[in-house]
Amino acid sequence: MFKRNTIKKMVLGIAMAATLGMTANVAVAEIKDELRDPYLASFKGKKVAFLPIAMGFDLTEGWAEGIRAAADKYGFEFIIRDPNWNTNAGTQALTSLIAEKPDIIVVHNPDVQSYARLLKKAEKAGINIIQVNMKSSYSTNVYVGADWVEMGEAGANEMVKRCGEGSGTSGKVAIIQGVLTGAASVYQIEGVMNVLDKHPEIKIVANQAADWDASKAKAVAQTVLQQHPDLCAIFGFWDVMTLGAGAAVKEAGMQGKVAVLTNGGGNQMACENVKSGVFDKVWSYDVPGQARDMVDMIKVLFQSDSKPGDMRVALYTPLKVISKENYDPSICWSLKK
Repeated sequence: MFKRNTIKKMVLGIAMAATLGMTANVAVAEIKDELRDPYLASFKGKKVAFLPIAMGFDLTEGWAEGIRAAADKYGFEFIIRDPNWNTNAGTQALTSLIAEKPDIIVVHNPDVQSYARLLKKAEKAGINIIQVNMKSSYSTNVYVGADWVEMGEAGANEMVKRCGEGSGTSGKVAIIQGVLTGAASVYQIEGVMNVLDKHPEIKIVANQAADWDASKAKAVAQTVLQQHPDLCAIFGFWDVMTLGAGAAVKEAGMQGKVAVLTNGGGNQMACENVKSGVFDKVWSYDVPGQARDMVDMIKVLFQSDSKPGDMRVALYTPLKVISKENYDPSICWSLKK
């Protein structure tokens, strides 16, 4: 049996523990997350506008869905102005947006020059600008998107691997660009030449623009294949466009002989065409990841006291490789998911 003083000590210990526990609970209850309320308040009454090259394709629809989801969750207004591939209409839309003064404009530039003057004007008007995937020659607060120089170097290194010294091939390659004045072409071809200038065994037999159009890419590829039946590889600067080149290779019965290399946003289409052999390798710049980065920068700008033009930052998207060697449908995304 326990002695009385032992029991008293136990009761006292339990009482003290209870008291200390109550004190700790009170202390914890008094601690508040000082950032949460200002964070949530920063979205109230704010407006974000999105000016894409066009809606209706995987990149812009994916980006818009990411921003829309954040707007629904946090309560800021989100609007889209769709110029539908018309640069003049885009210029007019951007001019109108500057007059409306949203807090942030997310811009997908058609080329490096068309919106440059207006982007500078927007910053002077107090509007923060996030550029996505296609940079202007004028740098604004934020760029979120692919490192196109890196992308070009990746594609060129793959061509050297497949068609360079010791490959037993002709060394002939074709390059299909988009719009020549678009950032994805301007900087990507720079990356390509960074590599190929060191490999004279690689012969560029075609370097043409297809203006992001699959039918034009198909026509370019058909002509090149007719002129150079010993072609080793085609590198297209966007997977949706490069589908045309892949179709030309397939129709010519040269699948498996002519490598089709490309890049894009990592939509399910890319995985399906790698699986079927239309594409040999795709570098994905991961649209859902880019949408997350844009939303994160929107949150930062809403909470920041800095003025438009005070900072110049870039969030370059990490690349994902999609090939038969690592194929898995989960690598790719779809709007339905």
